[in-house]
Amino acid sequence: MTTPAPADPTPILVVDDSVLERRYVTRLLDQMGGWRVGQAGNGVEALEAIAKEAPAVVLTDLQMPKMDGLVLVEKIRGRYPLVPVVLMTGGGSERVAVDALRAGAADYVSKQALAHDLAPVLERVLSARQAEHRRYRVLAGMTRRASQFVLENDPALVPPLVALFREDLIQVGLCDLTGATRAGVALEEALLNAVYHGNLEVSSDLRQNGDDAFHRLAAERRHEAPYRDRRVRVTARLSPDRAAFVVADEGPGFDVSKLPDPTDLDYLLRPSGRGILLMRAFMTDVRYNPTGNRVTLVKTKDRGGEE
Repeated sequence: MTTPAPADPTPILVVDDSVLERRYVTRLLDQMGGWRVGQAGNGVEALEAIAKEAPAVVLTDLQMPKMDGLVLVEKIRGRYPLVPVVLMTGGGSERVAVDALRAGAADYVSKQALAHDLAPVLERVLSARQAEHRRYRVLAGMTRRASQFVLENDPALVPPLVALFREDLIQVGLCDLTGATRAGVALEEALLNAVYHGNLEVSSDLRQNGDDAFHRLAAERRHEAPYRDRRVRVTARLSPDRAAFVVADEGPGFDVSKLPDPTDLDYLLRPSGRGILLMRAFMTDVRYNPTGNRVTLVKTKDRGGEE
């Protein structure tokens, strides 16, 4: 019977400006077994190390020179979304730790409890990473995607739907992170327009002196007929070369001939027209139906290499 070869050690990057702290954590990891430890003295060095070899986990201190742990979490989250970050927290870093967790850190362990808590925390994070990595591998094989949604007139439903569309754009290979973010801005504007201006018929003119009156009327109409019974219907079709999103509301529509001039940058500072300007700036094509209650947003792959 052949004895299976031992698994390769899992790479982990320990980031701390204290040499003594790094040595202590490395010793703990060596005692656990199964880890191949790399070291960095601050966030800048950590990013350089990750660029050469992405570790399975980054274990970082929070308070460091040049680039602290919070900024490091944000940058890793943006550049290497599959690399989880575990925080090592000490006295006085609680507020930064909370901010870092909100920014995308996977977990944390107190420096005072490293000997006891580090192993189970890393095991939990690594297990979640492996599951997420398998999910991304499956999604990487996606060549086309079609979906339909029917939304109530709740603006809180818009961000999670936009986040889903951003991920789809990246997974089918149509956009990189920047391109998907820009497309997400356009989609969010289209969806919010459908909710506020389409179904709830709340005019942007109410924002001339602030947003209070605008949001107050929107909140009231969400519970009044006929506005409360209307829905936003969204259809999405994505492929590696093209994505088309259709956003339709059940409101009375508007005069399409009065759409703002997409070259007029003054609309960026006005309460009315800004959304349509951004939609046209970030999408390849934006088309309304004649009655103005359905918009089609098309995004094609940028042949110039930006995305």
